[in-house]
Amino acid sequence: MIVSVVSMPEGVVARTGLAQARERLAATSGFVIVDIDLGDEPPPDEEPLSRRLGLDDAAGEWLGRADEHVRAEYHDGTAIGVVPVVSGNEVTHIHVLADQRRFVTVHHGPVELIETFLDQLPQDLPPDTVTTLFLFLQGVLETFRRAVTQAHLEVEDLEEAMFERRQPEHVQQLAQLRRRAAHLHRAFLPYAAVAQEILVRRRMTDHHLSQERQAMNRLHEHTVQLVLVEIEALRDAARRAATSYASLVADQQNVVINRLTIVSMIFLPLSFLTGFFGMNFAYLTNRLMSEDSFLEFGVGLQVGAVVVALYYVLYRTHWRQLRDSRTRDAADDQS
Repeated sequence: MIVSVVSMPEGVVARTGLAQARERLAATSGFVIVDIDLGDEPPPDEEPLSRRLGLDDAAGEWLGRADEHVRAEYHDGTAIGVVPVVSGNEVTHIHVLADQRRFVTVHHGPVELIETFLDQLPQDLPPDTVTTLFLFLQGVLETFRRAVTQAHLEVEDLEEAMFERRQPEHVQQLAQLRRRAAHLHRAFLPYAAVAQEILVRRRMTDHHLSQERQAMNRLHEHTVQLVLVEIEALRDAARRAATSYASLVADQQNVVINRLTIVSMIFLPLSFLTGFFGMNFAYLTNRLMSEDSFLEFGVGLQVGAVVVALYYVLYRTHWRQLRDSRTRDAADDQS
């Protein structure tokens, strides 16, 4: 367990034990910020972390408990909840508690957001715990926005690479990007719903809420909606890239079928003539015995059939399309 205590308003970060953090939380002057890293190992069977920290009963016995999903509660000026955070390529959850004098974060294992947040405190110097909470939640949203932006760039690069030269591994990359977009959506959607409910209820029930708090409230609510729109745009981009890949495969199959059609139109007359001259009809065996007859009927008919087939194929595909395109270009120039 790693416990970090930040003295405010100085913004000095110090590593202490759980007992020292409890003493600091019980202090009455100013406000204090405490971060607790419980590590990756499951905690032993003992009293809840909220009681070990000397917090009120409103903190809830689930504070710091593993496998807790997104939730939020508000009791007599104490806000407590679980928020999702993108850390690397994974989505983890951080427990947050805030009241008038204390701001506590609890998580399992190192989280990049926590390190950035603690390093930025000496520069930000928030005046109270409410501002600290909103700064932290804005950082939570920024982790999702960075992850969405990075995934969106990967989708665009992959789509460009597909149009340049399609590779079999592009299918796996597309599947991974679609799963990442879906994972971000599933992780963020509950938080968006909870944040919307809490912020709207807070704004409607607290008639003494200051203009500054209302502005922070609306800013966070707007940013939540913006992140949702960006995640939906990422999912649409991933679906569009998958559709483009399917279109490229279909186009390649059409090219193969077109080539097979041309080959079959060339060799089908040859197969017919070979089978026809291989039959033992009396006319064939008695009349067509000279070299001139073979050249006239055998080679001549084959060459004629091939020429007619090629003309038909080229006319129906390339020549007519080229003529139509030139006609459209001339019409566009005249207009």
